Amino acid sequence: MDFSGEQIERYSRQIILKEVGGEGQKKLLDSKVLVVGAGGLGSPVLLYLAAAGVGRLGVVDGDKVDLTNLQRQVIHFTGDVDKPKTDSAKEKLIQLNPDVRIDTYDFRLTSENIREIVRKYDFVIDGTDNFPAKYLINDACYFEGKPFSHAGVLRFDGQTITVLPGESACYRCVFPTPPPRGVVPTCSQAGILGVVAGVIGLVQATEAIKYLLGIGDLLTDTLLTYNALTMTFRRVSVRKNEDCPICGRKPEITELKDQELPLCDLE
Repeated sequence: MDFSGEQIERYSRQIILKEVGGEGQKKLLDSKVLVVGAGGLGSPVLLYLAAAGVGRLGVVDGDKVDLTNLQRQVIHFTGDVDKPKTDSAKEKLIQLNPDVRIDTYDFRLTSENIREIVRKYDFVIDGTDNFPAKYLINDACYFEGKPFSHAGVLRFDGQTITVLPGESACYRCVFPTPPPRGVVPTCSQAGILGVVAGVIGLVQATEAIKYLLGIGDLLTDTLLTYNALTMTFRRVSVRKNEDCPICGRKPEITELKDQELPLCDLE
C-alpha cells in the first residue's frame, strides 16, 4: 500500500480496524460516490465520506445557499448565503481532506442527463427532498445497475433503505408511485428538526462505506425508520414486489421519464 506518512496518520483510526486495514483504506481511496443533494441529508454524508477518505465525490445540486438552510445543512456557513451549494460544499470538503477529488454538478438531474452521471460512480446517495427526484434516481440506478441509499426526513421522522438493483427491493417495490400532489407536505410547509436529517444522513454515509468495503449487513430489504421524539429506530422488512413497475416480472417502465406529481383527486 503506497500511503504517505500523512495519510497513515490521517486514517490511522480506521486502518487499525481489522474490518478495514490498509487494504480497506485503499478501497475507499479508489472509490467514487455520487451525492444528489447538498442539503440536510447530503451535508453529513459528504463530510463523513470525505473524512473517511472516499477518493472521489460527486456533488449534485442546482440551488444556492439560503439562510433557512443553515439550521440543518451543516456543510454551509453564514458567509455562503447566495453561493451555489456545490461551490460551498466543495470548499469545505477540500479543507477537510485534500486527498478527495470533488466533481460538482450545479444543475438538476433529469431523464436526459442522469444516467451519464450515475454510471461514473460506485454508489449513489439520494439526499433529495422531492418525490420526482427520488423516483428518477431509483429508476436511473436500476437501469445502470448502481447501488444506492434512499432517505427522506420530515418533522421529527426519517427513513432510509439501501437498494442493490436486481437483488433487493427497490424504492418502487415499497412505494410504486408518488403520492398525489399536496398530500405529503414539504419541509418548508411542515418543518424539520435539523438533527433528524443529520441522524439519517449519517446512516446513509455508513451504508455507503460498508458497501465500498464489503463489510457488515446493509439495509437491503429493510426500511429503517427513526423518530426523534421517542428516540426509537424501527426496522421494517420489505421484499421485492413481483408487480413492481420497474423491477417486477412485467415491468411497465422501460425508459427514464421525468415524473410529475399526480394531481390530488378531491372527489
